[in-house]
Amino acid sequence: MTKDRLIYLPLGGAGEIGMNLYVYGYGPKDKERLIIVDLGVAFPDMETSPGVDLIFPDISWLADRRHQIDAIFITHAHEDHIGAVGHLWAKLGAPIYARNFTSKIASRKLEEKGENSGIVKVVSSWPNSTKVGPFDVAYLPVSHSIPESSALVIDTPKGRLIHSGDFKLDERPVVGEAFDFEMWRKVCAPGVRALICDSTNVFSEDEGRSEAEVAPEIRKLIENCSEMVVATTFASNVARIKSIAQAAEEAGRSVCLMGRAMKKMIEVSLEAGVLSDFPKLITTEDAKAIPKRNLLLIITGSQGERRAASAQLANGKYQGITLSAGDLFLFSSKTIPGNERSVIKIMNQLSEKGVDVIGENSGKYHVSGHANRPELSKIHDIVSPQFLVPMHGEHRHLREHLKLGEAKGFSGLIVTNGMMVDLSGNQLKVVDHIETGRVYLDGSEKFGALDGIVRDRIKLAINGLIIVNIIIDENDEMLGEPWCEIRGLTDFGHSKCNFIDVLEEDLSQHIGRSSSDIIRDDDKLEKDIKRIARQTALTEIGKKPEVSIIISRLN
Repeated sequence: MTKDRLIYLPLGGAGEIGMNLYVYGYGPKDKERLIIVDLGVAFPDMETSPGVDLIFPDISWLADRRHQIDAIFITHAHEDHIGAVGHLWAKLGAPIYARNFTSKIASRKLEEKGENSGIVKVVSSWPNSTKVGPFDVAYLPVSHSIPESSALVIDTPKGRLIHSGDFKLDERPVVGEAFDFEMWRKVCAPGVRALICDSTNVFSEDEGRSEAEVAPEIRKLIENCSEMVVATTFASNVARIKSIAQAAEEAGRSVCLMGRAMKKMIEVSLEAGVLSDFPKLITTEDAKAIPKRNLLLIITGSQGERRAASAQLANGKYQGITLSAGDLFLFSSKTIPGNERSVIKIMNQLSEKGVDVIGENSGKYHVSGHANRPELSKIHDIVSPQFLVPMHGEHRHLREHLKLGEAKGFSGLIVTNGMMVDLSGNQLKVVDHIETGRVYLDGSEKFGALDGIVRDRIKLAINGLIIVNIIIDENDEMLGEPWCEIRGLTDFGHSKCNFIDVLEEDLSQHIGRSSSDIIRDDDKLEKDIKRIARQTALTEIGKKPEVSIIISRLN
């Protein structure tokens, strides 16, 4: 008789922040019925992924098992959990389940990619559940920084699992559901085999603050400013946008939203009915005519995105509005690791204009959407799982989270991307290692991490480029002199002569002395030219650039 097993396999989000994709399976080995939790993206940076638009988890393993996938469940509408839906769904083909607000975001992403949004199924929250294959899945509301965020209650033949999603213990979240402690206790009372839990803020020792505490502080800040106030936050943080808008209204200011992503999120929130009592907004045109002391702008670009409203205002003007001395700019958000340079650049540009800048260090104008260490400890006590499996964090977060659980007597395991774990037995067991990786969206095309494109871009950025052109006639002799172009390299080197002139002279002399065997063989000639070009560059400018060689032969 074939033994059925319950497996957990993260393909993104375990050992990193972002790109969340988790797989649960039940059945005989290699024939498990599968469900997917979240299809998220990560965002590129210039150091590790220059020029890339988005980063997806590699779903090759799932695509090969497409016929085994029963469903995709999306916990909430943040990009690191839903952003890959439109890009990856075609390779998976399973129906998508989500709550109402999240379903509208997922549907839009599918439609943007020409996919049928009818595959998105709207589900209600606990105690309602969805039966798919051997799983019974229910959405358990949590508080977070976007409406209708949920944990998943996953009932299996081997027991109940709780997949926490992103959460905090906020009983006054402004927008969205408050965290219901009593409901969580009832859900967990029958016993929970494993808690797969958010680890983002495990190093934050302080008690988490409520979103309701933000608006009064922002109002005080606004009232003390005699000029225009500009605030930026995550476009998806509907509660924060509402908090800022209400604070502005109470302080007697008109509110204008700027940025396509933010307007879209508010529009969907109103359409889904998760946002109410939102202050009246004015248009950009109306904003231009209002005295600065009576105006507040809420804009996109909290992470320093170069095309967003914040960057454009810092550079000069956005939609006809400019900033000047005495204006106030508030970053009501936390800077995601990797974005620090971009954010600081904008802050400095604003400062040069005489604008007063308030960042996250104040601690008053932003609260996290993730559970801090004391809140994680509370959720451990409520759930009291047989096993604790940290997720949603870098390795250091997962390790620290496990240590926190072990100190309270919980058994667990650090599970990173590609580790397949059997949850069936009396202890967690790693049963397989799946090759994982990244897929890059570059313009309209996708390519894998092993394709070498990103690696080549990094090399070009670090080393610069020499382009060498030579023409070989029908007698296998060089026609004229080689000519060179350089990119990202200095014009003058150690000899104080023009670098290109020195390079062309060295190449000309070397090729002139080369044997006919080398001249006739493109591969040998290219290798030889590359070696000489790099030697000359090292002598002249102290670098070994990338070298591209174009050999033209006249027949």
